[in-house]
Amino acid sequence: MGEKSVQKRKYIIEKARTVFAEKGFKNVTMKDIVDACEISRGGLYLYFSSTDELFLSVLSDDSDDEDTVLASISGSAAAGDMLALFLKEQKKEILRKKNNLTVATYEYFTLHKATALDNPLKRQFDTAVKIVEKLIENGVETGEFYCENPLGCARNLMYVVEGLKITAGTIGITEEAIDKELMYVMQGLVPDELNN
Repeated sequence: MGEKSVQKRKYIIEKARTVFAEKGFKNVTMKDIVDACEISRGGLYLYFSSTDELFLSVLSDDSDDEDTVLASISGSAAAGDMLALFLKEQKKEILRKKNNLTVATYEYFTLHKATALDNPLKRQFDTAVKIVEKLIENGVETGEFYCENPLGCARNLMYVVEGLKITAGTIGITEEAIDKELMYVMQGLVPDELNN
């Protein structure tokens, strides 16, 4: 693909993201994307053959952005600081009103039973769990955290984050409530002598 084609594809993905965020997944047609991009139907089909393919590209693009954020957290700062930064990014995503794909994502995966290998959400979740597990292990080594099961704790934390995303997208949640839930999980990591 030439540079112009790469830019056009990226443009279509960005516009499609907005459409999916506004309408969910199941209500979006290729015509909606054509209208949003102000291109011909043939122009769209040069890049994407269906809303399914386009939506997966939107998710993949999001996953690449998250990988960049996750890579930036893996520096040499204290484990507690890095975990706090990770949770701050998660909180931003939970509170994101504009271009939030939560509803569209759950619609898509409810309609399309993806295998574990083909599921970008699972890969994203597993990657986040690995990073949180490593941060917890580092915190245990330095004495910042106490945790007998870093993998279980990391998985639990990510289940809480996913639950908060669903709650924000369906019934709504305040920033204060998110902070309380995340702090509750974090308090379980801090040794008793540091909690007092």
